[in-house]
Amino acid sequence: MRSEMHAPAPACTRTQPMDRFGSVVATSVSVLLVEAVIGIIAAYVWDQTQETPPLPYNALGLVLMVIAAPFVAAAGGALCAFLAVGVVVPVLTAAAWLGRRLSGREAWWWVPVTAAAAALPAAPALVLLTEAGIAAGLAGWVTAATALTAPALVARRLLLPDRPRLSGRTMVGQVALYGTLAAVTAFALAGVALFAGVAYEPPWFNPAQLAGTYSDGKGGTLTLTRDGAAVATRIDTFDFEAVDAFDPVVRECTGVGTWSFSPVDGPHSQQVDVSVDACPVDMDSWSLYGTRESPKLFVFVGDPDSWDLYTLRRE
Repeated sequence: MRSEMHAPAPACTRTQPMDRFGSVVATSVSVLLVEAVIGIIAAYVWDQTQETPPLPYNALGLVLMVIAAPFVAAAGGALCAFLAVGVVVPVLTAAAWLGRRLSGREAWWWVPVTAAAAALPAAPALVLLTEAGIAAGLAGWVTAATALTAPALVARRLLLPDRPRLSGRTMVGQVALYGTLAAVTAFALAGVALFAGVAYEPPWFNPAQLAGTYSDGKGGTLTLTRDGAAVATRIDTFDFEAVDAFDPVVRECTGVGTWSFSPVDGPHSQQVDVSVDACPVDMDSWSLYGTRESPKLFVFVGDPDSWDLYTLRRE
């Protein structure tokens, strides 16, 4: 079925085209906001599946998140408006021109083609900025192209002369309704997935599985033997009382001592207690994560609102 459309003009002296341009922008922004919400939910679930230690939360951090939420939302709206004007509208315009130029008519499938071309720089940018692999770069490109295609296709509905005319307010209302349903559905599916156990959880360890040599990647090692002996070589210890608990003094530890394993109450509570008398500061307890084949020891360091991790990986 042939559907002709008129590309929105960024600036026009006539009221109707200018109103149409504003409707396209408003519709695009609303779709982008819905995508952002669903993307945040998906990113959270994906992050929970990754092999990472459980980060502690505190009341102050949660309060700061609540206070910052309106400002983050405003910044997100501004970014969506910039993308709508700077990317989505040009994608619509280019798709209409390509359709007329190459096939003699405008068709919806030119929108995803143009969006894919516009999102192409996302692949090398992701690889260079995050040192991700080629597969991750391609995934980022597909995600960016899809994120641009959706608002462009929805906004295109406002430009079709052979379809009933819709106002920008009506279209934004429909996006808000169906977008809310989509976000609620995504939230529910995320809850089901997390309840079903897709989130990462450290395995149950035993002392025999934990024996071995662990390295901090910068010359420090900690060797745990099966008979309970511990050998530390230039392992960092942290003096929280020397100056400032949020900025502890780092002191190296080299010596021989003992270690023991404490399973405590759950997989996230498992600890390795190391005692080396020669250390200038007690090493205290190390928490555990990783896999049975590659366990990792870690301690939290610094400000409780923005913890740093000191991690030892078994060699």
